[in-house]
Amino acid sequence: MSKEVLTEKQKRAARYAKAMGHPIRMYVLELLSKQSCCYSGDLTAELPIVKSTLSGHLKELKDAGLIQGQIEGPKIKYCINKENWKEAQQLFKQFLDI
Repeated sequence: MSKEVLTEKQKRAARYAKAMGHPIRMYVLELLSKQSCCYSGDLTAELPIVKSTLSGHLKELKDAGLIQGQIEGPKIKYCINKENWKEAQQLFKQFLDI
């Protein structure tokens, strides 16, 4: 059996980094971090991409745990997942301070 060389912190930081690895996703995170919440419909009006492409980006951010969604009628309300956002900040800071 081989020895595991990757730590859980490294794996989580890499997952967050992968989710943040596209300019549209960075825009969405920046926008949501400045607000309490934002509806996905509001985002399609602000971004020059089709709704299906935006949905893919939101799914990637949600799967990584950086945002969370709540269904309210016909819309889904997206917010920053504050706990994971804080963890991502700490992991990146630790890594960059090496």
